[in-house]
Amino acid sequence: MVGRLPSGDPIGGEVRTFHSTREADYRGGMKQETEVSLSVKPANEASAADLEAVFGSRGYAATCQCQWFKISHSEWRSVPVDELGSRLREQTHCGDPAARATSGLVAYLDGEPVGWCAVEPHTAYLRLARMRVPWVNRDEDKADDGVWAVTCFVTRAGFRKRGVSRTLARATVDFARDRGARAVEGYPLVNEPGKQFSWGELYVGSRSIFADAGYAEVSRPTPRRVVMRIDF
Repeated sequence: MVGRLPSGDPIGGEVRTFHSTREADYRGGMKQETEVSLSVKPANEASAADLEAVFGSRGYAATCQCQWFKISHSEWRSVPVDELGSRLREQTHCGDPAARATSGLVAYLDGEPVGWCAVEPHTAYLRLARMRVPWVNRDEDKADDGVWAVTCFVTRAGFRKRGVSRTLARATVDFARDRGARAVEGYPLVNEPGKQFSWGELYVGSRSIFADAGYAEVSRPTPRRVVMRIDF
């Protein structure tokens, strides 16, 4: 069954991606670089408090709770934020390391929760089947739950530009493959030199972080959006 280990064992403890990145420090007017350590684990191993810390209480992430892809437009307009947060906790099975399913990954910087990435079979995302970007000029079965999708990245306020999304993108590969995926895809924005994106645009990730994780471009449905994919 897609979304579970072939052995039937709990999914906890599988993903352990460590990535050292250099962080610029300008104390005293001098640029210094220090090593920081990022780790990633399945969201069911995270606590509810960890998720709340990453999503925060203001802004796009806080009001979405990674539910936009999960529900219809009419429901999106009517469901309160508290209920969206409750659904996220239920989908992730946070606080339950023995859970057999979860809906994403959580990144930690020296033990502090700093990032989130949604990755599941693409059939878990109601809106994805209705969007143009994943399907235009492609012969893909929308009901194939062997193809997984990376739909959302969140980096906690105060921890951006430290490689959080890049590390999470790398972790999606083993996470999906080890849970029976036949392929995993993302639908990121194309990086444009000198162009700044808001989180409201960049939550899907940038092309460069997927390429760095080994994804290959398989389609360019619009000038600013691409489909990136790994087949296992």
